[in-house]
Amino acid sequence: MKIKMSVLIAGFVFLFAMIITGCGEQDQSKQASTGTETAGEVKGDAAETAEQRQQAPSMAEKLKAGFIYVGPVGDYGWSHAHDLGKRHVESLYPWLETVIVESVAESDSLRIMDRLVQQQKCDVIFTTSFGYMDDTVKAAEKYPETKFMHCAGFKRSTNLGTYFGDLYQMYYLNGMMAGALSQSNKLGYVAAFPIPELIRHINAYALGAKAVNPDATVSVKWIYAWYGPDKAKEAAEALIAEGCDALAFTEDTPAVIEVGQAHCEKDKQIYTFSHYSPMQAYGKDSVVSGQLMEWGGMYAEILKSIHEGTWDPSQDIWRLTKEKAAILGGSPDDAVNPKFVEPLQQAMIQTEQFGEVSVYDLVMKRYEQMQQGVEIFDPFMGPISDNTGEIKIRQGERASKDDLLSMMYYVDNVKGEIPNN
Repeated sequence: MKIKMSVLIAGFVFLFAMIITGCGEQDQSKQASTGTETAGEVKGDAAETAEQRQQAPSMAEKLKAGFIYVGPVGDYGWSHAHDLGKRHVESLYPWLETVIVESVAESDSLRIMDRLVQQQKCDVIFTTSFGYMDDTVKAAEKYPETKFMHCAGFKRSTNLGTYFGDLYQMYYLNGMMAGALSQSNKLGYVAAFPIPELIRHINAYALGAKAVNPDATVSVKWIYAWYGPDKAKEAAEALIAEGCDALAFTEDTPAVIEVGQAHCEKDKQIYTFSHYSPMQAYGKDSVVSGQLMEWGGMYAEILKSIHEGTWDPSQDIWRLTKEKAAILGGSPDDAVNPKFVEPLQQAMIQTEQFGEVSVYDLVMKRYEQMQQGVEIFDPFMGPISDNTGEIKIRQGERASKDDLLSMMYYVDNVKGEIPNN
């Protein structure tokens, strides 16, 4: 009996020793994988591996992303384009879970962010309208453990980043085509809100028109709605009544294009330019071209960096034509509607760089240059004056990113004044 008791006691001692040893090994292992001293001693690729072990969650770990849209997903404009990007990353990353809230008024965005953090337990929230900026700042302060990405804004913090894909280069190309095709030399623009993004798009459109038609002017109608098809139709009709025969717009439906197509079907040619999503199908006789935005690549980059622990919110993400974010066309298949290729080929102009060239060829040459980068060609190269005659960009100078992001003046061939409200 004593022998058996001794064996039993010895067994307990051995088991206890094994447990203590195992715990020690686990503690040492945890220190090796998370301790900064160990990572700091390793060089080269090994150091990167240690840093990734320290920062990155397991690849099996889920990441939940919330997306807040200013319009309905079915708007076929801005929100629709963002949702296509969301669907792209959903198909790309098995570790990603997403949730969306659509048609969120800018005044209601903080409440929605509260819900996405508290109820949906989102790890990252994308707020996809300029007007959400200040509430996104408040939410980031309120929820320091949650990451936020605000689209089109400029305010950042330790858990709040910014991103944007800008279309001003495409508006310039659209303006070239509008200026060449217009019979009245009067172009129109239906605009949502007077913010720098829209002002630079209007200006780029006007500068493009001026590059091929010095007599072209642009008139603007403000509708104060991102999603407002009835207001957009009313504004489009008003511009046409004033003599405008080419219309661009920032409103998240094909309403302006439908107006243009209706006039075309009554034998009055109105040229229109698609916005954000491929809208050529809504105006086969009216849509000349447009701008398409590819958000999928940007969302893939951002979410991958967050999942791997390399996200840096201090760096604004800004994507243009060179980065394949901004794409020319009213259709994924056509940079220019085939219906209008020949008229643009027949419109000849004299240029300093290329000599005599058709507008169609000039558009394609400029598009190719934009794909190489703003250093090769950019619409906002001086001299550029506002419509009061004041020089805004001097000869030989190019507008900086800060200039573009704060632009609040009309160039010299845009009529009227920018509203204060």
